[in-house]
Amino acid sequence: MNSADLGRRVGVPSTALFTDQYELTMVQAALKAGTADRHSVFEAFTRRLPEGRRYGVVAGTGRLLDAVENFHFDDEMLTFLRERNVVDGPTLAWLADFRFSGDVWGYPEGEVYFPGSPILRVEGSFAECVLLETVILSILNHDSAIAAAASRMSVAAGGRGLIEMGARRTHELSAVASARAAYVGGFDTTSDLAAGFRYNIPTVGTSAHAFTLLHDTERDAFRAQVDSLGRGTTLLVDTYDVAEAVRTAVEVAGTGLGAVRIDSGDLLLVAHRVRQQLDELGATGTKIVVTSDLDEYAIASLAAAPVNAYGVGTQLVTGSGQPTCSMVYKLVARAVSADPAEPLQPVAKKSLGAKSSVGGRKWAARRLDEYGVAEAEVIGTGPVPYGLADRQLLTELVRGGEVVAREPLDAARQRHIAARQGLPISAMQLSKGEPVIPTEYV
Repeated sequence: MNSADLGRRVGVPSTALFTDQYELTMVQAALKAGTADRHSVFEAFTRRLPEGRRYGVVAGTGRLLDAVENFHFDDEMLTFLRERNVVDGPTLAWLADFRFSGDVWGYPEGEVYFPGSPILRVEGSFAECVLLETVILSILNHDSAIAAAASRMSVAAGGRGLIEMGARRTHELSAVASARAAYVGGFDTTSDLAAGFRYNIPTVGTSAHAFTLLHDTERDAFRAQVDSLGRGTTLLVDTYDVAEAVRTAVEVAGTGLGAVRIDSGDLLLVAHRVRQQLDELGATGTKIVVTSDLDEYAIASLAAAPVNAYGVGTQLVTGSGQPTCSMVYKLVARAVSADPAEPLQPVAKKSLGAKSSVGGRKWAARRLDEYGVAEAEVIGTGPVPYGLADRQLLTELVRGGEVVAREPLDAARQRHIAARQGLPISAMQLSKGEPVIPTEYV
């Protein structure tokens, strides 16, 4: 395994200020009250899936581990906090020495989840655990939303290629995280070179309409591209007249032309016409790539089209209408001292309505039916029932402040494929519905 398999972490800046101010003011008050060191358990979970979604996808775990590892306050940050009077002197001194020393357990990246699933469990002192709340939720909410959209698009694509190309439709840093999450969810490649560099995701890209418009004729543009990139390149054929462009493309590149890309029009109709024309010209091996504001529904509508790959941008990097998973991070248990052996007392918010939660440190397992298909997400705080011990979902990620579960991104990608295949067939439906399996508390 080489370093690129695990992501390039060299020079990663501190993540300590990727947080809300009230995390620090809570630490200050708890330090003054003498409760900051109380042994505590926090859990990240969602009370419901985004409307109509049948399962969620855990993504961002690898980025989260980097964030925890790099969560520390340098002199410049401490000066900023002091000058803004965010916290007092004793708290600044405590922050100066801060390094997370607790434990983290969680669903492995790529796994699916459901309402109530304890996706992440963070255990340590109250102060060190509460500091991580915002950065944890920021990563999990964003990346899991993108991965869920990518997974639905992967289902709709039915094994055809998927290209992530949303960098110009979101923040430049979000674009990199989105490409990573999309790869976990089933996309094959990205157009974003920063994502390729950082996470070793395969990258692709050839030319835009501007390149064709630069040249005096479309033939000149195609010739320039083929001369530079070879006959296996992908030529964009909808700048002017598609039929004429396809004819010119084959004349320039020959029947060994790699692919043509269609970026506008009635994609279903145009794809059929282009396929017929390519075959008549002898370019039977030339592939067809379609782009143009696709989402999972548009991809599904093209199932009967002779398309080899889809390029998706805006809808992917915005979660296809669901840009967050509404995950929360709640204190679920705490002791009366810093002693890890001290009994934990379950605690939970008891708000009216839908914001209440279940206290206690939890385990989670997925019960299967006689055919090996998931039938329930089972969550509990007591002994694990017989038959579920080998189906537990939480894995150890951080032990005593040290990351113990780094893995290649491809492992998360393959895990998601396996997890999705283990769900009832109705999970693959794109129509709105309830979670595909129920959550049971025992």
